[in-house]
Amino acid sequence: MAGVQSDDALLDAILGDGTPLTTTRTSGEGPAGSLPVDDTTLREAPSGHLFGMTQNAGMGWRASEIGRDPYLILSTQGGLRAADGSPVALGLHTGHWEIDKLVRAAAETLAEQGGLPFSVMCSDPCDGRTQGTTGMFDSLPYRNDAAMTMRRLVRSLPNRRGLLGIATCDKGLPAMMMALAGSRDLPGVIVPGGVTLPARGAEDTAKVQTIGARYAHGLIDLQHAAAMGCRACGSPGGGCQFLGTAATSQVIAEALGIALPHTALAPSGEPVWLDMARRAALALVRLVKAGTPMSAILTRHALENALVVHAAFGGSTNLMLHVPAIAHAAGLAPPTVADWTAANRATPRLVDALPNGPRHHPTVQVFMAGGVPEVMLHLREMGLLHLDAPTVSGRTVGENLDWWEHSAARRIARERLRELDGIDPANVIMGPDAARAAGLTSALVFPVGNLAPDGSVIKATSIDPTVVDDDNVYRHTGPARVFASEHDAIVAIKRKGEGAVVAGDVVVLAGCGPAGTGMEETYQLTSALKYLPWGKHVPVLTDARFSGVSTGACIGHVGPEALAGGPIGRLRDGDLVRIEIDRNTLQGRIDFIGTDPAQPLPPEQATALLATRAIHPAIAPHPKLPDDTRLWAALQEASGGTWGGCVYDVDAIVETLRAGREALARQRGEQASS
Repeated sequence: MAGVQSDDALLDAILGDGTPLTTTRTSGEGPAGSLPVDDTTLREAPSGHLFGMTQNAGMGWRASEIGRDPYLILSTQGGLRAADGSPVALGLHTGHWEIDKLVRAAAETLAEQGGLPFSVMCSDPCDGRTQGTTGMFDSLPYRNDAAMTMRRLVRSLPNRRGLLGIATCDKGLPAMMMALAGSRDLPGVIVPGGVTLPARGAEDTAKVQTIGARYAHGLIDLQHAAAMGCRACGSPGGGCQFLGTAATSQVIAEALGIALPHTALAPSGEPVWLDMARRAALALVRLVKAGTPMSAILTRHALENALVVHAAFGGSTNLMLHVPAIAHAAGLAPPTVADWTAANRATPRLVDALPNGPRHHPTVQVFMAGGVPEVMLHLREMGLLHLDAPTVSGRTVGENLDWWEHSAARRIARERLRELDGIDPANVIMGPDAARAAGLTSALVFPVGNLAPDGSVIKATSIDPTVVDDDNVYRHTGPARVFASEHDAIVAIKRKGEGAVVAGDVVVLAGCGPAGTGMEETYQLTSALKYLPWGKHVPVLTDARFSGVSTGACIGHVGPEALAGGPIGRLRDGDLVRIEIDRNTLQGRIDFIGTDPAQPLPPEQATALLATRAIHPAIAPHPKLPDDTRLWAALQEASGGTWGGCVYDVDAIVETLRAGREALARQRGEQASS
């Protein structure tokens, strides 16, 4: 094989022959020019500001310009690409692979506008890469750590004037929004990193994640699995092609007004994608000159706009973790379950996109159909938006929509969709009447019941319509198949014969909340069930969470979690579970009703029976749960838990620690006196 050395030659290469030393210098010429300082600066400026200028000159910036206003570009860039775009070192996912191009375009624009651009990065993980592995235990906890790191980077450039946040995917973009929201006194703009193009003749990046389950059941052969697994990405960069957590996060950034209109879901690497970075940089310069901080944009009205836009898109349930966290960082009261429910009752789903259907348009087609502003035009007609909410464009939401409605950009995008894909934009983004006629319904339902006394969540639009009754209510009663690990559950789903999950079962995955696995994402289960012929007849119930692309009757975020004493942890194989999801009233229940199908118990009597049981013997924190994640789980629980957005509420944590110290001191005192 070319390039492979013998072991002796490899050892010699490792030690080296010293040749590079022959041209290695021991001194060099310093930068030409002089610092732009005066007597007052030298006497009064902090030494850090002066040394910062020295560093700027040392890195090669023109000495005459190093006194310009600094702008900080924060990104989640990962990997290393050569000048021609070929990989030198891979990133963890396509979402952060190309955004160095956005950083460059924004930096060049900031420099042209008289600013001094700085670029730092805090890269992010790939939830798809870690599905079914212990790497998933770091997924949600990463978000808080990254947001803190990003804010520390912001503060580490003490004289920065404005922030540009460039990010794409499931945790990187929520962390970036939290970081900018927490930098309340500074102007800031989000640049969504875009989406991957679909590949012609290939499966999308959601379906391709199921090749293992489909192959195990004989639905595809090895050749098909290998080919589809290779071909899914039609471009090297961008978030996944479906309206999952990554894409929904981009939508929310724009709905909040902290990203420019029609920038969410732009196709990575395309001209319109690069152009948005340049325009975002111009917007940031304008915000700085106008003295408009992030706190003037991220208001309660912005938050309420985001909730109805989320409902109209039928977005990922993971945003129930991220939107409250962004609100908390901004100093706003986080939305409650009642707020989410009200938004979904008032707002019909208007977008037909993967994975919700019915036609399953990829995200780039949603963008070309008009994206967020097109959806907001319909919401404006319905009177559901705060049109006076300011945005980073320098205009209000209403003014942005007035522009979009008559813009060349809208006309060109929609014409291009017809020309390239033969698709009518009105079949991708619909008005409320057309949406109802197409069978689109509101998205989120928050079931309660004796298995979820603190609540749960399901994306009701993702339930297969063929298992929903004529009155638009999903009803299922079946025996529980209880699993304490995702690995055991997926083995049973892939299995044939004895021990296999079968149609009618209720898969219960318990002990996988924050204290068990860091609240892992369980797309491996839901995706497998989606593409198995009988999978639509198997609901999933868990205290973990789901990918934004998950489909089926999958109920997550069940609270309390099993390891916090939640009744879901007391279920046993064969217990009867009754599920009812009303997609009209957006109400639902999940109840244990005993063990005898012929004599189901009333929920109250079944609750009493559950209370007599111990936790399932298999349920325990995963033995490979990292200490970092254990700490995150404890801190977020003290801060309000998953329904509070898994945030770090410093005041609540300090109060809990103080109370704990006092209790320990009393205990020691009592022990000493006894």
